[in-house]
Amino acid sequence: MASGRDMMAPISLVENDNVQLSVNQEAIETLEKISHPVVVVAIVGLYRTGKSYLMNRLAGQNHGFPLGSTVQSKTKGIWMWCVPHPSKSDHTLVLLDTEGLGDVEKGDSKNDSWIFALAVLLCSTFIYNSMSTINNQALEHLHYVTELTQLIKAKSSPSPDGEEDCAEFVAFFPDFIWAVRDFTLELKLNGHPITEDQYLDNALKLVKGKNMNVQISNLCRECIREFFPTRKCFVFDRPTNDKKLLADIENASENQLNPKFQEKTKEFCSYIFTNAKTKTLREGVPVTGNWLGKLVVTYVDTINSGAVPCLENAVISLAQLENSAAVQKAADHYSEKMTQRLSLPTDTFQELLEVHAAYEKEAIAIFMEHSFKDENHEFQKNLVEIIKNKKEDFVLQNEEASVKYCQVKLDEISKTLMESISAGTFSVPGGYELYRKAKERFEQDYHQVPRKGVKANEVLQSFLQSQEALEKSILQADKALTDGEKTAAETRARNEIAEKEQELLKQKLQEQQQEMEAQQKSFQENIAQLTEKLENERENLLREMNMMLEHKLKVQETLLNEGFREKSELMSEEINQLKNMIDDTKEEDTPWVTKALDKFGDELTSILSSPAKLLGQIVKGVGSLFKK
Repeated sequence: MASGRDMMAPISLVENDNVQLSVNQEAIETLEKISHPVVVVAIVGLYRTGKSYLMNRLAGQNHGFPLGSTVQSKTKGIWMWCVPHPSKSDHTLVLLDTEGLGDVEKGDSKNDSWIFALAVLLCSTFIYNSMSTINNQALEHLHYVTELTQLIKAKSSPSPDGEEDCAEFVAFFPDFIWAVRDFTLELKLNGHPITEDQYLDNALKLVKGKNMNVQISNLCRECIREFFPTRKCFVFDRPTNDKKLLADIENASENQLNPKFQEKTKEFCSYIFTNAKTKTLREGVPVTGNWLGKLVVTYVDTINSGAVPCLENAVISLAQLENSAAVQKAADHYSEKMTQRLSLPTDTFQELLEVHAAYEKEAIAIFMEHSFKDENHEFQKNLVEIIKNKKEDFVLQNEEASVKYCQVKLDEISKTLMESISAGTFSVPGGYELYRKAKERFEQDYHQVPRKGVKANEVLQSFLQSQEALEKSILQADKALTDGEKTAAETRARNEIAEKEQELLKQKLQEQQQEMEAQQKSFQENIAQLTEKLENERENLLREMNMMLEHKLKVQETLLNEGFREKSELMSEEINQLKNMIDDTKEEDTPWVTKALDKFGDELTSILSSPAKLLGQIVKGVGSLFKK
């Protein structure tokens, strides 16, 4: 199979033997091949209610998910079908068909609860499929929703009162669609026509009364209203009154089916394609197929261990894996681009640093794109250190390449000079002047060689120093020179050597300054990209909290309108706390952001090992960068 997008048929994702759940490795391998975001649509409901037919239609097929024509449930566990999204070219549509709830062949109803919970955890759009009408009986069949707070934890650490805050579930629960099949009633309320959504909202109104049945049905209504802020309803006519045709509906032609049923099915599919959201983690982080596979494994392993799946823990585990991969991806990009771009030796040290800065910036951007929940920025610090070490390796390779190249060129250019020395050409009266001119020609020829690199002067200086004793002996043996001329020549030679040493020292100081400036740029680039990421995270957090607040206010108003004043007033404290959190997060100098930047700045300075005086001024105002 080339990719997860071209699956020809569904495959089992989570297998259920009525005792324990297990993950199908082949399905996980399929998801691993999907590196872009996914829209995940799951359907649940009582067995033999036509769930699979709707999912096949979403896949654009009549066949695929098995359609049973007997009283036995055909789907066991959770089956998956990945298809290209019809309207989002950069997304894959992942369809999850779950086994029928309430199968009499099951020995343990707990399996139903886990299948239901897994569907909620994995999808971005959750479809509940039921028959005939939404009444108390239908709501009783949906009692699984009331168990979700016992089956799923939003956070690893419990709240002070030990209760899960419903708002936490709102932040990651999917959109909710109730599909009512074989609906034969008129959509009217008190004699007036109503929409399907109004029908659902009316069915979810709380009923006054203190008997047990009322309380149970109200609990289900409350959970649906509180957990799922986005709700939609579709009512379907019966596909056909022909029982034989109904039993073989996947092979029925369109003209054999009820036109109203066909029209509603098309409307349902169109709504899903247009409105079903990308699966995301908290704060809007999009989930890829690869990530979805890891979440499936994490949740099933947790369930089988006897523990309760915790969204926060699952996300942290996923973040550890993905952030490690993000570091590797960024580091590999840096190495690959530096190797391709650098022609060693570089003419100057600054040339290498400029190439380094360009690809370090790209590497940081890659890390930022693929990382999330990098607590304490440990992975970003790791990347900084890796790139620093890689840069130092390139610097060393550059120096070695320069030395090697310069030595080869020096040997070629000095050959004539060395042969003349061996032949005694300068061991004659006036030989010192001849030697001086020959040496000048040699130096000129050496200087004209292009791209010798950063060690050019050092290699030349080392060669000239090796010739000092020879030059001095030629000078002293030259009978054409007076003692005074020899003394002056010695002084001049010493001055030339000192000048060259000064030039070499100046070059090294310049390179040190360039290195410190490069560290400063690295510091600023890391801070700038982290600042942008934190700002985006803050905006995502604000959107999430505002959505939670809007939903809480709506639930509170609904309770008040239905006459449940006490329940409505109990929500006021939660709402006020959420408003305060939103106000704190709205501040431009959000304390946790400023603190995070300043802390990271201090640690970054230590990693880069820059002189405190140079980077001290930068570190001092890191927090203010966020305001700009």
